[in-house]
Amino acid sequence: MSKNHSDAPLLALTMGDPAGVGPEIIAGAWSGLFRNGKDGIPRSRPVVFGHPEIIRRAARLRGVPADVVQIDSPADLKKIDYRRHFGPKKIPCLKTIPDALLDFPPAEISRAGGEAAWLSLNRGIDAALSGEAAAIVTAPLNKKSLNLAGHHYPGHTEILAERCGVKNFGMMLFLGPGENLVSRTGLSVVHVTLHTAMKNVFAQITRKSVLEKIYLVRDFARIMKGSEPKIGVCALNCHNGENGLFGDEEIRKIAPAVRKAATDGLAVAGPYPSDTLMKAAQEGAYDGIVAMIHDQGHIAVKLMGMFRAVNVTLGLPIIRTSVAHGTAFDRAWKGTATTAGMFEAVRVAVKMAHAAG
Repeated sequence: MSKNHSDAPLLALTMGDPAGVGPEIIAGAWSGLFRNGKDGIPRSRPVVFGHPEIIRRAARLRGVPADVVQIDSPADLKKIDYRRHFGPKKIPCLKTIPDALLDFPPAEISRAGGEAAWLSLNRGIDAALSGEAAAIVTAPLNKKSLNLAGHHYPGHTEILAERCGVKNFGMMLFLGPGENLVSRTGLSVVHVTLHTAMKNVFAQITRKSVLEKIYLVRDFARIMKGSEPKIGVCALNCHNGENGLFGDEEIRKIAPAVRKAATDGLAVAGPYPSDTLMKAAQEGAYDGIVAMIHDQGHIAVKLMGMFRAVNVTLGLPIIRTSVAHGTAFDRAWKGTATTAGMFEAVRVAVKMAHAAG
């Protein structure tokens, strides 16, 4: 790879809801995106998709000594030496939202914040689908603000799936090596059901949906590990259903999917009670986990490493990673939001981009 970064992956960092912590975690993490060494990130060309003035405000708030420079198109970066023109001291920003949205109320739900997040995200998706960007890294949006702006989606994952035209997709949390995790290659946890009421879960869990998620998490974990991963599958009901006493989804739906994947040659086991399985995964027995519901995976991963966890959307024709937290209005625009999640989200996106060639 050339020293001027001209062939490094271009990353679209979408600003998210400007009323939340998105702008400041991007600004606060910026200089670290160019750190070399064992704990650094391989060369990349990050570009913020949002509004230059909002990123300037966030940089001032965080005391970040970097200028924000508006660019007209990601293609402009192909014509220059990225590291010479940008890097730790200059932040390139593609203006994706109109000036009229600059009057958003900080740390509050609003239509303006939802519309700003929508516009930046969709421009990032366009860039990834067209090949302008190798990956997108999304800062958080607020679902209520998104709905107030007229965009009725449960969150990023469903928007990405619709825009990319895919039906088989999954929300995954990836926790890299570090404190509270024995594995040296990290832990990947995918969810069979996503943002839905608990009453809807039972109908959405099928043999097909479980099997699809087993394959999705296996394919990602193989990239991170560099070899065939070990996959564990959670039960839905407590105590693994107690042989049908507390529910028979394990017998009728989950176990058949596990058997099919094993017959196909995957290193997969389960279903097991989620508490037992997550503890085993923490101790290094598994590289990937298939959780049945949102909180079954999220609570365990965030207890292991709240601010190291990365949200990855699997099954897309593009690469998308994100922080594993929300807009955090209680912390927004106070200059105190942690940047660790953004740094890790960029690291995983770059690794996936390099693996994709």
